[in-house]
Amino acid sequence: MRNFVSVIVPIIIASAAVSGALAQNTKAEENMSAHSTSPQQQNHPYVGMWVTDDGRIRHELLPNGRYDEARGSRQSAYQGRYVVTGNHIDYWDDTGFTADGVFVDENTLHHAGMILRRQ
Repeated sequence: MRNFVSVIVPIIIASAAVSGALAQNTKAEENMSAHSTSPQQQNHPYVGMWVTDDGRIRHELLPNGRYDEARGSRQSAYQGRYVVTGNHIDYWDDTGFTADGVFVDENTLHHAGMILRRQ
């Protein structure tokens, strides 16, 4: 019996840890899968071009729920879907990369350690 308990208890603990980690990701996964089909018209005030102060990174948020990101001289370096909820934005790149950001005010977007401003 002692061997049985010493084997089963660690399995139960590991199972609980995995279950907790999965539960934390549930909301993000549901949001991603809900928007994994064709993009939809976005109804928010942030449509348009957002640019870093040095002009190197440029995000164009399109009204159809798609974005086009240019980096340096690379036009359309990244493209994908986005969803704005309140002042929060979630990005799903066509290559599978995900990111998010926060609109601090109507002219400032904080995203991945960068500050972008409405152009």
